[in-house]
Amino acid sequence: MNKKSIAVSLGLAVALSIAGAPAWADSPNRMVGTWRMVSAYLDPDGVRRPAYGPSPHGWLVFTEELTFVEVLTDPRVPRFVSGVRGEGTDAENRAAMAGGIGFFGRYSVDEDGNFSGNRVEGSTFPNWVGSVRTRDDLQIVVSGDRMTENFRRPEGTEVEIIFERVR
Repeated sequence: MNKKSIAVSLGLAVALSIAGAPAWADSPNRMVGTWRMVSAYLDPDGVRRPAYGPSPHGWLVFTEELTFVEVLTDPRVPRFVSGVRGEGTDAENRAAMAGGIGFFGRYSVDEDGNFSGNRVEGSTFPNWVGSVRTRDDLQIVVSGDRMTENFRRPEGTEVEIIFERVR
């Protein structure tokens, strides 16, 4: 291979690597990290109330590889009498389903490193699997070590969840 071929090949490789870089590569991804839920509120019919009780438990993790995992629970949900997850009573199953949610998938950020959307790949609520949400459906805003998540459920209930970055 002559010097001209090497230079052209090297130039092409550099150009392709730059063109293939994600738009946010030059900006920090503001979402990356582990976040702890500090509050969660529902606002059905104009009445604001805790979504997961007065002391909710939850984590939201965003990776550099653009994956996420979110698990939110109400620690007041009683244990199953049987001690076996698949053998709960109707009341125990109803309380467990209403008292928590877990889901995971992929997310995207814009050129400034801010949340721009996600796709749910798995969830404890099967109706969410495969759903895609954009900023029109889900707003997630990071301000320092605080993250606010806002969305509206299909029936109109507004939800606000506040997270703090785990250090």
